[in-house]
Amino acid sequence: MIFSMKAMVVDKPAPIESDPLHAFDAPMPEPGPGEIRVRVSTCGVCRTDLHVAEGDLPPRHPRIIPGHEVVGVVDKRGVGAARFKQGDRVGIAWLRETCGVCVYCRRGRENLCPNARFTGYDHDGGYCEYAVVREDFAYALPASLGDEEAAPLLCAGIIGFRAIKRADIKPGATVGLYGFGGSAHLAIQVLRHWGCRVFVMSRGGPHRDLAKDLGAEWIGDAEDSPPAPLDAAILFAPAGNLVPPALEALDRGGILAVAGIYLSPIPILDYEKDLFYEKELRSVTANTRADGEEFLKLAAEIPIRISTMAFGLAEANVALKMLKHDEIKGAGVLRIS
Repeated sequence: MIFSMKAMVVDKPAPIESDPLHAFDAPMPEPGPGEIRVRVSTCGVCRTDLHVAEGDLPPRHPRIIPGHEVVGVVDKRGVGAARFKQGDRVGIAWLRETCGVCVYCRRGRENLCPNARFTGYDHDGGYCEYAVVREDFAYALPASLGDEEAAPLLCAGIIGFRAIKRADIKPGATVGLYGFGGSAHLAIQVLRHWGCRVFVMSRGGPHRDLAKDLGAEWIGDAEDSPPAPLDAAILFAPAGNLVPPALEALDRGGILAVAGIYLSPIPILDYEKDLFYEKELRSVTANTRADGEEFLKLAAEIPIRISTMAFGLAEANVALKMLKHDEIKGAGVLRIS
């Protein structure tokens, strides 16, 4: 009988260059009532994991297993868990549980629940061999996508889709994407599927070739002005200094959605230059399960192409370093088993 599992954990957040994640034999988790245990095959490497590792997101536990783009098969079911069968392939995402009774949950905006808990932050995530989640917060995954391809959809994909909705983007719109990593390379495929004109502002690296390959009409530097006014824009880079140029690039009535969970300080905005003519600045906070279900269905229909770079579990620090320095083309994933 297995009593422990391999995991990469963060005890004390620190710059990723100092390798804050270390190998640990963690206790085997047991599913409680209504929960399932998942034998993890792959886990995506997300910028939020980097924020957890480096402490941009203040620690909530003395030791945490990061990772919230988790793909695997149901290994064990807790009492009353009947939604999935043993052996079913499922995904675990960032939103791990909500209270279900607050005003936000009742309005269908569970992503704003003040009692929400998150995978790889409040509860151990997927940088390990086994993970536990409430079955009603797990996702059935499209059979057309392999494990490594499905993992980035569970946060990078869903959050990008939530940002598209928050920016109120309609088919045929002119859209600017600021930053082009794991999330943007999935969002652009939804936008191109809808016939949108897409401009990409990126600081460089391997992302530009991928943006061109995926249908970007124009690619410039992060603070460049796009060639036409934008109906909407999404800021994927965690760089607050890009908010003013992105707002300035919007057409009248345009919306800028900030997709990240963390953003460096935003410079002082000029009302007339940056916000007048009913321009809007909106944040994106997690997602609802309905967002996830809608996006996964759309991803299978398009079908979305996922560019991934694979690492071993023990290479989690390496993967996060490469993510920090924009050296991953597309999305990074850890191969667990």
